[in-house]
Amino acid sequence: MKYKYILLFFCLCMQLTAHSQTDFNNDIEAIEDKVIEWRRDIHEHPELSNREFKTAEKISAHLNRLGLEVETKVGKTGVVGILKGKNEGKTVGLRADIDALPVTERNNLPFKSEVTTQFLGSETGVMHACGHDTHTAILMGVAEVLSKHKDKINGTVKFIFQPAEEGAPPGEEGGAALMIKEGVLKNPDVDAIFGLHIDSEVPVGTITYKPEGIMAAVERFVINVQGKQTHGSQPWSGVDPVMISAKITDGLQTIISRESKLTDAAAVITVGKISGGVRFNIIPETVEMIGTIRTLDPAMKELILRRMKEMVPALAEAYGAKASIEIENKTSITYNDIELTEKMLPSLKKVAGNENVKLVKATTGGEDFSFFQEKVPGLYFFLGGKPLNSTEAAPHHTPDFYIDESGLVLGLKAMSQLAIDYLNQQ
Repeated sequence: MKYKYILLFFCLCMQLTAHSQTDFNNDIEAIEDKVIEWRRDIHEHPELSNREFKTAEKISAHLNRLGLEVETKVGKTGVVGILKGKNEGKTVGLRADIDALPVTERNNLPFKSEVTTQFLGSETGVMHACGHDTHTAILMGVAEVLSKHKDKINGTVKFIFQPAEEGAPPGEEGGAALMIKEGVLKNPDVDAIFGLHIDSEVPVGTITYKPEGIMAAVERFVINVQGKQTHGSQPWSGVDPVMISAKITDGLQTIISRESKLTDAAAVITVGKISGGVRFNIIPETVEMIGTIRTLDPAMKELILRRMKEMVPALAEAYGAKASIEIENKTSITYNDIELTEKMLPSLKKVAGNENVKLVKATTGGEDFSFFQEKVPGLYFFLGGKPLNSTEAAPHHTPDFYIDESGLVLGLKAMSQLAIDYLNQQ
C-alpha cells in the first residue's frame, strides 16, 4: 500500500510539472507579438554606443511596470533589473546588448532606420546591423514572462541590458568592462550568466553552441611608421613609409602562416586602414596603420602579440625608418564554462528539440560578454535568424543585414528555461 501512495504522489508531481510547463510556454507564446513590436520600435530608432538614451528609457519603463528593482545609468546608459523568486537561492545573470552601428540601412522594411548622425567626423546612417535590437526585445520579454512565474524561481534573476558592446567612442569607457567595474555582478553576487546572439546565417529554430572558446579575443592595433619626406620623383632622397607599410603588412601575415599552429586554433591579423600622404608626387613622412588581431588560444595570443611588437620596429629599421606599435585589448576569448555548458545543454534541447541544438566550431568574431565570463561561469550561444526558405543571408555589420522575427520566440524560451532550470537545480 505504501508503494501505491508513493506512485500516486509521483504521478501528481509529474502532472503539476507538465501543467506548470504548459502555462509557462503559453505565456511565452502570448507575448511573441509584443516582443516583435518592441524589436521593430528599437530597430527604427537605433542609437550608437554610450548614446542609447531612448532605448534605456524604454527598457527601464518596462522593468518598472513589471515591479522589478531597477537601476539605470549603469556603465553610462545600461539598465539592470532584479527579480526575486519565491525562495532564497543563487543569482543568475541574463544579458542583452543594446547598441547599434554606424551603418546605413538598405533594407526595404516598414520599420527601416532612417536615423543619421556624425561618427568620427563623417555623416552616416545608424542601424541595428548586428541584431542587438532582437537581443533587447527578447530579454524584455523574458523579464515579463519570469515576473509572472516568480513562484517557480528559487533565487534571483538579474537582467543586464548592456550598452556599448560594439565599443565605446574614442576617449570613453563603456561596455561590459565598465559595468563590471561599477559592480553589476555584485549585490546580489551573480553565480552564472547567460547570453545569446542572433545569427543571420543560421536557420530559424536552430541553436548553436560550443564548450570552451566560441568567439575570439579581439585586439586593436595602431602602427605609426616614421620615414623621410621627399619628392615622388626622387625616392632615393627620402625614406618611403608607404612601401615600408606594405612590407610590414606582408610580414605580419607570416606570423599567422608560419609561426602560429593553426591546427590548434584559428588566428587572424588584419590591417583594416592605412593612412598617409596628401599628393600623388610626394612621398610622405608618416603612415598610420590600424587593424585587428583575433585569437582563440591564450598561448597563441601571447606569441602573436610578442612577435608583432618585435617585428614591426625591426622591419621599419631594416628599411631605414622607425615604427611604433600600440595594442589595445577589446575583448577576451568568449569562453563557455565546460561544466555549466554540459549542465544547461538539456535546457536548450528541451525548448528547441535535440536535433535543433547543434555543436559548431569557434568563430573569429568577438564579444565583450567574455569579460563577464572572466568573472563568473557563463554560457553564450547563437540563435537562428535566417528564414527557412532562404539560400543566402547578408552577414552581420552590413547594410542588408536581415533577421526573420519568427526566430525570436525560441530565444525567449531558451533564456527563460536556462534561468529557471539553473536556479532550480541547486
